[in-house]
Amino acid sequence: MNDQQRKAIALDYIHALDHGTTPDGREIIELFADDAQLYFPKWGVAQGREEIQQLLVDISEPIQHIEHHVDDITWILSGTDLLVAEGTSHGQHADGHWQAGNPDWGAGRWCDVFEIRDGKIQRVFIYLDPDYAGLDKDRYAWLSDR
Repeated sequence: MNDQQRKAIALDYIHALDHGTTPDGREIIELFADDAQLYFPKWGVAQGREEIQQLLVDISEPIQHIEHHVDDITWILSGTDLLVAEGTSHGQHADGHWQAGNPDWGAGRWCDVFEIRDGKIQRVFIYLDPDYAGLDKDRYAWLSDR
C-alpha cells in the first residue's frame, strides 16, 4: 500500500466516527484487522475486534454528536505502514458541548497514530483529552481561575 491508500482508510475511519459508517456504508469495525489494537485514554488498549467494538460502544455512548474538521487535519505520511493525523473536532457530549479552541485549553484537539497494512487498520492509538465538557478543572491548579 502507498501513503495515499493508507490515508484513505484513515479518512474512512474518521468518517465512520462522525457518521456511523464509512462513505460506502461499511461499519467501522470492518476497517480493522482481526488482531488489531485500539488505544483510547482512560479506557486502555483494546485487543482484537471484539474488544475494539466494546471500546467504541463505551466511548461513543456519551457522545451525542462529533465532527472532526477533516479539511484541517495535518497528516504525517512516512512511506511505511505508519501515519499520523493531527486535528480538531467539535460536538456534543452528555456533559456538554465542546469546540476545539473554545476554550483554548479544552477538548477538541486530537492526534491519532495509525498502522495500516494490507488494507486494514492494525493499530490506532488516540491521544486526546477525554474530558470533553471541561469539567475536570479542580485537579489542575492552572485551570482553577478559568
